[in-house]
Amino acid sequence: MQTTEINGFAIEDFNVHGLEEGKKQGTCPVCSHNRKPKNQKAKCASYDWERGLGTCHNCNSSFQLHTYKRKGKAEKVYVKPEKILMRAPGSKVEEWFNTRGISKQTLSDLKITEGPEWMPQTGKSENVIKFNYFMGGELTNVKYRDGRKNFKLYKGAEKVFYNIDSIVGFEYCVIVEGEMDVLALHEAGITNAISVPNGATLNSNNLDYLDSCIDYFEDKEKIILAVDSDEAGQALQTELIRRLGSEVCYISTFDDCKDANEYLLKYGADKLTERITGAKPVPLENVTTFRDIEDEITDFVRNGFKKGFQVGLSNFDEIFSTYTGQFITVTGIPSSGKSDFVDQMVVGYNANYGWKTAFASPENVPTYLHAHKLMRKTWQGMPTREDIGGDRWNQIADHCNSNYFHIDMERYTLESVLKKAAELVKRKGIKCLVIDPFNKVRDVDCKTEDVNRYTMEYLSKIEIFAKKYDVLVFIVAHPTKMYKDKDGKIEEPTMYNIKGGGEWYDASYHGLLVHRDYENKTVKCKVLKVKFQNLGENGAEAHFKWEPKSGCFIPHEPVDLDGQSMPWE
Repeated sequence: MQTTEINGFAIEDFNVHGLEEGKKQGTCPVCSHNRKPKNQKAKCASYDWERGLGTCHNCNSSFQLHTYKRKGKAEKVYVKPEKILMRAPGSKVEEWFNTRGISKQTLSDLKITEGPEWMPQTGKSENVIKFNYFMGGELTNVKYRDGRKNFKLYKGAEKVFYNIDSIVGFEYCVIVEGEMDVLALHEAGITNAISVPNGATLNSNNLDYLDSCIDYFEDKEKIILAVDSDEAGQALQTELIRRLGSEVCYISTFDDCKDANEYLLKYGADKLTERITGAKPVPLENVTTFRDIEDEITDFVRNGFKKGFQVGLSNFDEIFSTYTGQFITVTGIPSSGKSDFVDQMVVGYNANYGWKTAFASPENVPTYLHAHKLMRKTWQGMPTREDIGGDRWNQIADHCNSNYFHIDMERYTLESVLKKAAELVKRKGIKCLVIDPFNKVRDVDCKTEDVNRYTMEYLSKIEIFAKKYDVLVFIVAHPTKMYKDKDGKIEEPTMYNIKGGGEWYDASYHGLLVHRDYENKTVKCKVLKVKFQNLGENGAEAHFKWEPKSGCFIPHEPVDLDGQSMPWE
């Protein structure tokens, strides 16, 4: 693969080659002017404007558009590894790699080097192996490994897939869990293999490196996942499938071996190649056989229903829990605290399980006020002017920045929101989506005037999204009808009071009512519906006081706030 750096073009100069900003196809600055006259205007190159990358399908050149800068968005500044003279591995390092089945030629092909580096685990400089990470032909990061199997990445450098440039121009690629596995596959003739930069953990939701590399996978017809067979590796596999899409993902396993390198040593390069090329597709959607779900069946026989996910409010957890891949309808009269309680729930899920959330909330404006609410709940108090820029401020600001995302649009439609949410699943790993309120996020594809049919199609699209991406969706829905009792108090609404009410009750996995008690200055959350009996109790209630400084909902008994005003007053 030829790599050409184009450093001298200004944005206006790109137009000479048909590279109008935003367009995906244009002529090639490398070969088009050398082609026959009738072919010089052929759009043989593909361009990625966000990443500044280009690929020609005629001459197979790849190139970087270094002068392009994304408009309207401040890019995070990463540290680049120091460009020092790279020292080829010495005889001792070569000998060690040889014991792992890795040849000198493979070390050279993947630019493995060695040299001194200070290692925090030992507190001194060590002679280390350097796995050099390149992206777009530039050294982007380095992973260091000493003789005691201590690791570190270059501080402040961008996390990317190891060997990511190798997959450009291929219809498929292989993702493994470590650099040694990339070398093992290269040894077996599979050169388009990449590795995650920091291995796998049981909580593999945070794949921040996928954000910067996602565009490399857009043209891939097949993505083979060949990760470790342990529990952490399988968690990584599940998350990669969720992000990249089950329709393109294939699974390769190593039988009695832990990973690709171990398989190479035990069975040889030819058998390793067969193992990768024989990867099986992720089971087809909408088609399930007994063997596909046998593990789940046996687990159910042994242990019964799986415990649902809980918010972390003691009295609420007693009456309600949920699974992902579902949606919750939250209703209540205006100013009852519906949105605030949903915020409390997603902050709780984040604290308990590390779930990230995207908000499509046309009424939560300006956005900075809603962001401040989330910060207060995370802070569990009210930050002051003196706190700004302090350690705790920066810690929580970084946390909120990485875990909560606001979808801001001039015109919200269900289609655009779900499309952006799908992108956030892939790039940021969100597990929750909040649509608040539903009537401000319209379904423009539904042309019927039949309210019930419109509601059915609206909720069906949300259900499909939730299942496909294993996301928990919250839908805040205002009631259209409110009645007063004989004492003049507004009665509690039900899901049938929402426009298209019958469909709301039938389609929703769960339904919650948030209702305030003016006299006692309390808020209650009532379970209107649970899909499965093990997840909650229909009609059950949990009562809360609202803590003014933090904006948190506190179970009724521990806190007495009589005489203090509520936020809606």
